[in-house]
Amino acid sequence: MIKKFYTNILFKNPKKILFLVFLSIAFLGFYATKLEIDASAETLLLDDDKDLAFAREVSKNYKSEDILVITFTPKDKDLLSNNNLKTIKDLSEDILKLNKTQSIISILNVPLFQSPTAQLQKLVEEVKTLENSKDINKALVKNEFLTSAIYKNSLVSNDFETTAIIINLKRNEQFFTLVEKRNDLLSKKREKNISKDELKELEKVTLEFKEYRDKQRILEHNYIKNIRVILKKYKNEGVLFLGGVNMIATDIISFVKSDLVIYGSTLILLLIGILWVIFRQIRWVALSVLICSLSVIATSGMLGFFNWEVTVISSNFISLQLIITISIILHLIVRYRELTITYKNSSHSKIILNTMLSKLNPSFFAIITTIAGFGSLLLSNIQPVINLGWMMSTGIAISLIIAFIVFPTILILLNKVLPYKTFENNLHFIDYAIKIVTSKGNTILIGSIILIAFALTGASKLLVENSFISYFKKDTEIYKSMKVIDQKLGGTTPLDIIINFNETKKEENSKKTSSDDILASFEDEFNQTENNEQYWFTEHRMNMIIKVHDYLESIPQVGKVQSLATMLKVGKILNNNEELDSFKLALLYNKLPNEYKAIVLDPYINIQKDQARITLRIIDSDDNLRRDELLKKINYDLKNVINDNSVEYRLSNLMVLYNNMLQSLFDSQVKTLGFVILTLFIMFIILFRSLMLATIAILANIVPISIIFGIMGWLEIPLDIMTITIAAISIGIGVDDTIHYIHRFKTEFKKDHNYIEAMKRSHKTIGFAMVYTSVAVMVGFSILVLSNLIPTIYFGLLTVIVMATILLSAILLLPRLIILFEPFSK
Repeated sequence: MIKKFYTNILFKNPKKILFLVFLSIAFLGFYATKLEIDASAETLLLDDDKDLAFAREVSKNYKSEDILVITFTPKDKDLLSNNNLKTIKDLSEDILKLNKTQSIISILNVPLFQSPTAQLQKLVEEVKTLENSKDINKALVKNEFLTSAIYKNSLVSNDFETTAIIINLKRNEQFFTLVEKRNDLLSKKREKNISKDELKELEKVTLEFKEYRDKQRILEHNYIKNIRVILKKYKNEGVLFLGGVNMIATDIISFVKSDLVIYGSTLILLLIGILWVIFRQIRWVALSVLICSLSVIATSGMLGFFNWEVTVISSNFISLQLIITISIILHLIVRYRELTITYKNSSHSKIILNTMLSKLNPSFFAIITTIAGFGSLLLSNIQPVINLGWMMSTGIAISLIIAFIVFPTILILLNKVLPYKTFENNLHFIDYAIKIVTSKGNTILIGSIILIAFALTGASKLLVENSFISYFKKDTEIYKSMKVIDQKLGGTTPLDIIINFNETKKEENSKKTSSDDILASFEDEFNQTENNEQYWFTEHRMNMIIKVHDYLESIPQVGKVQSLATMLKVGKILNNNEELDSFKLALLYNKLPNEYKAIVLDPYINIQKDQARITLRIIDSDDNLRRDELLKKINYDLKNVINDNSVEYRLSNLMVLYNNMLQSLFDSQVKTLGFVILTLFIMFIILFRSLMLATIAILANIVPISIIFGIMGWLEIPLDIMTITIAAISIGIGVDDTIHYIHRFKTEFKKDHNYIEAMKRSHKTIGFAMVYTSVAVMVGFSILVLSNLIPTIYFGLLTVIVMATILLSAILLLPRLIILFEPFSK
């Protein structure tokens, strides 16, 4: 059927076929312009994580707002000098003029409680700030900022050289409404509890959400851009960095866009150079570039048509697609050139037909196995990794179809020309490989065993610890701002401890155990009026909050801890070193102006839910930080610290979500690699119809792939969302060499039933194609070192190394095992 398609349709109507191909790809090209990028924090989280739902609930309950942080280190290192205070004031006013700014918190407008210390009643009636008080004592202010539990190591650094200017962004209610609606429907869909109408509603809401989000991203991008323009205006006053999740997301989108362009354009240029060096004929360069370009446009169009979004993980899909496409084309070119020399008098159409038919079977299985490699990523529970699996599986299939249509169609329109063999004649690598296989067989086997030992010992050292700050190059603003905030202003990764007091439950327990307890009557008094906010501040709750707060502050990896206890500690100083009683706390709660209450009280208590929230930030750059161990320790210790069965607590926020994702990496790695090896083994059995040959083929791939774990373990490179994909992707791409080589070896063996001679002939033919494709693949992945994202750079370098070992395995270990076990029947 395939032969008839080529001879009766394609060879007779090449121009019409080309026209249809170009027309189809032009249609997809239109949708390629609609390809979108999603770099939100959600793409780094587990989609079905229950902790994510809880974190969203906490954010809603406490009305958490998005913020940006500007760190300011003045040149003269005196934060309170008139000039620096004026800079902060002018800078704040400039940013307040921007439409997305809700408010700004800085050392100018935070309430001062100890400058000087005064009675609580008086402080509440007249809250002083640096901005509203002309007769302020700066020495007292400095002392308060450096010693106050509210401000030290948060608003100002411990050396008092750096301060944070916090920009509260206007809450976008429509955005959160759409997110909430979409997530509710998605939850129902995951639980398979969704109706047909709700499914339609989900599609509608998802579309609305994307359209609205895209508009907001443009506004946000312009907002960040405008802030940076303002910061430039003040660059002569000191060192200024902009930080915050929104800024990171905006910059990552820029990185991804930049990576897409750089990978694509640079790789094309490098491939042009490689193809010219190898073949020295314009037709092979032009044909390869054309097919690669058509494949990328078609795949991008498919992604745009189905609204699949590019994430940080899939930002290298263009380079992956180019690499895989060029490997298909190189095998076709090498085979065509070989047949042209062998059958000089044969017609052009016969040579093309023979090329396509002889390469169809191994190319099809090679592509199927590559798809299996990428398809294994679907077993991961990390959505961007799953998306990469879908995107590449689709893209590879498109590349195979386009290559097997466009390659013969273009060639049939050209004249037959004899190839230049200059490069092959001067490439002695293949001759060396033949010598090693024939005379150093045992050395190959011993070397493979040493490699496996290296891999196993390295794998035992694998880590999943990965600080978010280490994702970025040191010269990026993201890295610089995160480093300042992390090391000078109390840490970066937020963690919340949510405490539910369950007073009703406690009351029942209390009645059962100590009816005559003195405190019982005290508690009863408050419980009778529990709806009254001012009576929420009981001694029991306050002591509990303080105990948990103090415990968290004692942990070395914890930076700033803030809670109601922070205010209680300041209040104790104001109250002549005596604890604030319920009356005074109620006074503070009711009388403190809302603008200050929003800073020191509202983020930490939710009276309606009888709940307290303790926020802390983890020092992400701490080398001793082990996230999972730390969270387990906090969870375990809090049971003893709280020591009250009626009180419940739960950890939340980004630290928990990020750790959940990291802990799932090991599981994902085992699942994806296990699946791809098993799938390949089954496919080898189907393809080669020999258990022995399938075992040899899988061994020849497992040995070089294992090096990746050895290198990562010994060099302490952690598993992350990029590096967990290397093994599956590499084995998927690298297995092409195995299939093509065994397919050729089998053909050559039939000629004389001599394993050594068959190996030599195979090396002299398919060996060149394997070297060319491997070099192209390695050069392609090396482009990833140009990325701004460190995981992408690791991904590129490690994949280059593993592809080199796969090539060596394919031309050394694979033939050696075939000669040793003699799997072909004579």
